[in-house]
Amino acid sequence: MTRAVLILNGADDRAKAVHWANIAPVGTRLEFKKPRRTLPQNDRMWAMLTDIASQTDHNGRRYSPDQWKVLFLHACGREVQFLPALDNSTFIPWGQSSRDLSKEEMSELIDFMHGWGAENGIVFHDRAEAA
Repeated sequence: MTRAVLILNGADDRAKAVHWANIAPVGTRLEFKKPRRTLPQNDRMWAMLTDIASQTDHNGRRYSPDQWKVLFLHACGREVQFLPALDNSTFIPWGQSSRDLSKEEMSELIDFMHGWGAENGIVFHDRAEAA
């Protein structure tokens, strides 16, 4: 087995994790992460990004929801790098995915977006809280 993901939902999963750790070769990497963000959180983030993109600009320029996501992820401390395009005509953001955020990290991002929106006159159309 070269890669495996195991989500701990009970005693059987924990026993399997211990077993895998006991038989893993020396040098095997283990990574523990908090539970991944939820789909309702993701839906909420995109609704908020759409509201922001439709209501305001940044430095005199309009941005798409995808571009706003990169700005907010960077503002919350997520690493964002810009790589030169293969034809050197522009730069491409790398590291802007929210897919791997934990529930807690996504909640912090949404809270930050709410605060930023309040300071910048954004009216969010769906105030439902994400799980």
